[in-house]
Amino acid sequence: MARNEDVTVIKKYANRRLYNTGTSTYVTLENLALMVKNNEEFVVQDAKSGEDITHSVLTQIIFEQENKGGQNLMPIAFLRQLIRFYGDQMQMVIPGYLEQSMSAFAKEQESFREQMTGAMTQTPMKLMEAQVRRNTEMFRRAMTMFNPFVAGALGEADGEGEANGARTGGSAGSRDDDLKSMREQLQRMQERLEAIDSKDASKQG
Repeated sequence: MARNEDVTVIKKYANRRLYNTGTSTYVTLENLALMVKNNEEFVVQDAKSGEDITHSVLTQIIFEQENKGGQNLMPIAFLRQLIRFYGDQMQMVIPGYLEQSMSAFAKEQESFREQMTGAMTQTPMKLMEAQVRRNTEMFRRAMTMFNPFVAGALGEADGEGEANGARTGGSAGSRDDDLKSMREQLQRMQERLEAIDSKDASKQG
């Protein structure tokens, strides 16, 4: 579906009513959810202050959708993991990683549908393993979007990361801790991929 380049302004009033300035009508969260599904761009502003409150309104839409029977998209384990990242040093990476993951999934959704219908030739485990590989690569790319010392953590040589850290300034000890944590995260993901590769090799042998 083609994306509508016009951005509609939704005004939210103190009584929590939402007003669509494009259609000059009051709308509900359900209406906004439908606009999202139809690829209609909009921003939500506080009617009094003009503050952009789109994030909080979209979060509210997700909350309502999750509370509808049979429509849970977020597993409990995922919610727990997400909560753990708040305040964590890896928090800055998560938004970019999730955005890239969802964007890639949306682009590949037709392929996923075909894979699911052809599950007789491809087991669900293989589909999950392929997704783990894609997610790992997106995680790497997401981290390089941030500070240079983050990109340095992904380099092959420690000297590269140290040089980048020196250019960014700040506490060397703090940078070392951040780099160590990020390396450990990547190492765990790498070990998981190697385990998958080893299992595939043993099956082929």
